Amino acid sequence: MDILETHGLHSQVRTLTDSTRTAAEAAAALGCEVGAIASSLVFLADGEPILVLTSGSHRVDTDLLARQIGAAAITRADAARVREATGQPIGGVAPLGHPSPVTTYIDVELKKHGELWAAAGTPHSVFEISYDDLRSLTGATEVTVEEN
Repeated sequence: MDILETHGLHSQVRTLTDSTRTAAEAAAALGCEVGAIASSLVFLADGEPILVLTSGSHRVDTDLLARQIGAAAITRADAARVREATGQPIGGVAPLGHPSPVTTYIDVELKKHGELWAAAGTPHSVFEISYDDLRSLTGATEVTVEEN
């Protein structure tokens, strides 16, 4: 991804033969913890697309998220809305490289992992990045997506 290099990051995009469509699949293919997978999920907050970068070990509590970001309702985007907002397919959505900016939130749980893996725009490609670099690069706002 030229975007990474442009920002001084030297992460390499890895293309895997195994699918990375789910966090569990990605973790198995990479030999890492599921929690170190930075899943890029598209939701609709009051009808507008938002991107939530969440730990692969978490499920997004949409009511909790809505309270934190001041939305009346949050629903999952369908495949057409995901592609419209990101230019990428479900299961391969990267946290960056979208046709236009998407308001982005990042799960603070990801801080617990030194090395994160995120999709690189296809269901078979990933790249490595730190939490701080991911947050900085995407301009994401920190949130809690799951109550413990």
